[in-house]
Amino acid sequence: MSPNGSDRSSRRPMRRKLPQVLTAGLILATATGCSYNWEDFPRLGMPTPVTEEAPRILSLWQGSWAAALIVGVLVWGLILWSVIFHRRSRTKVEVPPQTRYNMPIEALYTVVPLVIVSVLFYFTARDESKLLTLSDKPTHTVNVVGYQWSWGFNYVEDVPGVQGDAKKDKDLGAIPDKFKKDFPENAGGVYDAGIPGTRNPQNGNPGPTLWLPKGEKVRFVLTSRDVIHSFWVVPFLMKQDVIPGHTNSFEVTPTREGTFMGKCAELCGVDHSRMLFNVKVVSPERYQQHLKELAEKGQTGYIPSGIEQTDPARNAEKNTL
Repeated sequence: MSPNGSDRSSRRPMRRKLPQVLTAGLILATATGCSYNWEDFPRLGMPTPVTEEAPRILSLWQGSWAAALIVGVLVWGLILWSVIFHRRSRTKVEVPPQTRYNMPIEALYTVVPLVIVSVLFYFTARDESKLLTLSDKPTHTVNVVGYQWSWGFNYVEDVPGVQGDAKKDKDLGAIPDKFKKDFPENAGGVYDAGIPGTRNPQNGNPGPTLWLPKGEKVRFVLTSRDVIHSFWVVPFLMKQDVIPGHTNSFEVTPTREGTFMGKCAELCGVDHSRMLFNVKVVSPERYQQHLKELAEKGQTGYIPSGIEQTDPARNAEKNTL
């Protein structure tokens, strides 16, 4: 048998199997799609936003995907066009004409990526600046304390019956003055602190539970006692590093009641996976009641917030005041 004949015979089994493979792939894709909620498709994998700030992040995410899709279609279109219209069987030319030093084309594929990156940078910087802007007087302030291997929450509030002053409290000494000046007067405060074995009493989810009021602005002041952690509440679409010797902060306004998942998003050591917590958004009245419940349990005052500011962080603070 000729070599060509043997090649044809070896291809026949593959040709017979091709429809079967395509059919199996179609069935698999269809079956997978049955469990997918198509109402979630516009979010492109993001959870439903539950704060006033989160839609801005979602919009940036969707815009980045749209830009990537346009660029991908253009690039694949040019590749397929080149493959189809410059194939050897069509031109009958052994070696097609070679193009060298085409300045307009070289300028085009240099300028276009720069334009794409510049546009993405502009929208990212614009949204980041807006998301990290702090109001003059937030309605509530929570000092989130990260430590191996759980979380603590200092509610900087003027709780009835609790004496103290958050601005002078030694346990909050790691927090810079630029944040303390916005603390409420006579804020004795209450706290809640977790360990890896702590669980939410309502649903059994692991980790301590941070309570927040719906419809009221909350400022998070993030401090760490040991290593770098990252405070991430998944449906807030926002996370920020919790750095020892340096204080970060951002604000959110919850818009939906419920219990949501939070976790550490920075590899912080051997038990990083156990650094989980819950966020329970309730009515403002229920939130105030929870603060009173913590006071009744004796959880008054504050837990140590973290490591004292480093000199670079202190100098940076002076430059921004």
